[in-house]
Amino acid sequence: MTISLDGFVSERRGSASRLYPDLADPRGTDYMNTAIEETGAVLMGRRTFEVPPRQDEHLTFAFVTEGVESAVEQAKTAAGDKVVQVVGGPSGRRCLNGHASEGGKR
Repeated sequence: MTISLDGFVSERRGSASRLYPDLADPRGTDYMNTAIEETGAVLMGRRTFEVPPRQDEHLTFAFVTEGVESAVEQAKTAAGDKVVQVVGGPSGRRCLNGHASEGGKR
């Protein structure tokens, strides 16, 4: 999650444009390339899913309605040995509050 020093995560409608005026800027950087290579799955809520742009021919989506525990388990399975990224303030909060990690693995 990205948060500004004053605690800003996103606007009421989900826009983070104040933090990322141009979402194309980080593309192709070493940081982003490494993050992409290490990521096996991304868990996000509905509001984050509805915020464009994220179209890519390599992406697939699974919609989970059984709660955060099920979503986390499905994301971990999909990620295999890679990292599960959690995107969005409410989703991150739900994961922290509702999912106890087994064996310290997150």
